[in-house]
Amino acid sequence: MSALRSSQVAAAAGVNVQTLRYYERRGLLPEPDRSLGGHRLYSFEAITVLRVIKAAQRLGFTLDEVAELLDTGAHRHGPQRAAGLRDRAQAKLTEVEARIDDLRVIAETLRAAMRAGCDDLVACAGNDCCPIPFSVIASSERPGAPAR
Repeated sequence: MSALRSSQVAAAAGVNVQTLRYYERRGLLPEPDRSLGGHRLYSFEAITVLRVIKAAQRLGFTLDEVAELLDTGAHRHGPQRAAGLRDRAQAKLTEVEARIDDLRVIAETLRAAMRAGCDDLVACAGNDCCPIPFSVIASSERPGAPAR
């Protein structure tokens, strides 16, 4: 079996060596073997794991969530099986769809502000016809302020 050095694995997976080492420290990658000279020696599987990590991140999973998914996959046959990819993907999809709904509200509010000709945030904040809900936002952000 051929072993790969850090730079080879990083280049093949499209990450930098610092990212590779960080994932190793986080436990996302197993500690590699070492050469007689002390160089890290990775298997080809390390490239796949790195690509999986990056793909999961692009799908919105945090590194903690990725670590759990990798751990679950490694122990998928155990009696107390944790939520697998399907369950986690459903939860992430629900989260993403909620964020999309929030972004749609934000986009429509910004369009309304543009249509209303809002040019000055301070002047707009004092105007009752401004579509940006400054008074609601301001009261909800003040510590101890009653919600309206």
